[in-house]
Amino acid sequence: MGNSLTKRFRVAEISPERVYQAGLRRIKDFPHKLLWKSAALSSTKNRERLNFYQDRHSGERCVIIGNGPSLKNMDLSLIKDEITFGMNRIYLLFSEIDFRPTYFVSVNDLVLKQFAAEISALEMPKFINWNLRSVYDNLDPKTIYIKTSLDLKDRFSKDICRPICSGGTVTYIALQIAFFMGFSEVILIGIDHNFSDKGVPNTIELRKDAVDKNHFHPQYFPEGSKWQLPDLQRSDLAYFEARKAYEKAGRAIFDATVEGKCNVFLKKDYYSIFN
Repeated sequence: MGNSLTKRFRVAEISPERVYQAGLRRIKDFPHKLLWKSAALSSTKNRERLNFYQDRHSGERCVIIGNGPSLKNMDLSLIKDEITFGMNRIYLLFSEIDFRPTYFVSVNDLVLKQFAAEISALEMPKFINWNLRSVYDNLDPKTIYIKTSLDLKDRFSKDICRPICSGGTVTYIALQIAFFMGFSEVILIGIDHNFSDKGVPNTIELRKDAVDKNHFHPQYFPEGSKWQLPDLQRSDLAYFEARKAYEKAGRAIFDATVEGKCNVFLKKDYYSIFN
């Protein structure tokens, strides 16, 4: 399996159903893609909001906070003065910390639909999926849309005004946003890269367990909610593209996740960085 496509997909995981669903997603995505490229008021205004953030943090450092269980074993007060990105249901952590992330990122359809009211209430700038704009307040100046592309090979984009690849994980989206903003150093935490649930990647499942062991909060995906099994192989390939892009630009990504399983990025000790 030499080429990039076969590396991304395990043969055993390719089924007629997955191929059908992939094709269906592309058909449904087509009108969103057209409107993103159009001169419609909504798309023009959104591009203005995106352009506002280009190189806004040139040369600075940021922390991208994942949602892994390792967050429970960390002193997060050490990053309260850092520029931070929170993702998906990071707000479930707010009762335990005395700061709020600087930025919020979420592109997963299931997250954005099921928890729309909670995400809409967040007060920081929110980067969310363009395809879900009908669910959110387009007049909110802090709601900024990004368009995800459905390419077979995940490329790293330096311009988020164009459609960008998800890499199978919201963290990859956040890394592209951080690059666009000009950050020269990114610290990853809570990127455990290890899930208790196993199965075929991207499969939508109805949660049957009362406790979510895959994330920092036991009700992150509560019983009865829908979620997708992760594709760690795809994420690894995407992370490698991110590392190459950062290093080529003279920038750096460090992984300070406590006992994290991702081996793509250079490791650093969390407490050594922020103490």
